[in-house]
Amino acid sequence: MARVEPALWGPLMAKAQDGDAQAYRLLLGSIMPAIQALVRRRVFDEALAEDVVQDTMMTLHRVRHTYDPARPMMPWIAAIAATRAVDALRRQGRIQRREIWDETVLALELDPDATRQMEEFAVRGDVSRLLAGLPARQRQAVEMVKLKQMSLDHVARETSQSVPTIKALLHRAFTRLRQGGVGDNG
Repeated sequence: MARVEPALWGPLMAKAQDGDAQAYRLLLGSIMPAIQALVRRRVFDEALAEDVVQDTMMTLHRVRHTYDPARPMMPWIAAIAATRAVDALRRQGRIQRREIWDETVLALELDPDATRQMEEFAVRGDVSRLLAGLPARQRQAVEMVKLKQMSLDHVARETSQSVPTIKALLHRAFTRLRQGGVGDNG
């Protein structure tokens, strides 16, 4: 099944809300890797993570009518996935804390507008322009981790670099993007 870019998820959901079954199937196939990545950031037990992914998909199906096509879809999906993950961990009494040492990652986790802003840039086509201003290795790291939602381990293997190198490239890229005028603070 073909996958579509996250910028097109909202329009696909709007079609699905209007009863287009083909658009809905395409959307579900396209969002599955993103949901898996979101869940695996919170749930480290593989079997439980799979259960949470399925629960998230069922919840999305049940509440799909609540999605507002005028808004970015990724934050809506992320909120549902995070809630389902926390619920599952609470049921098992296994809410685990995860230390985040990278300040950039921490800022993105704590700033709910960061995801919204990135999705808005994608919709307007600004991501390509912003990424074009990065050095090649930084651009590749951002594209693989954030746009293709690949794990750090997978990116490290694909690029023959270490995970700490990938983290450093991401940190430098986001620092450079922030200094280049991304966001409200210029």
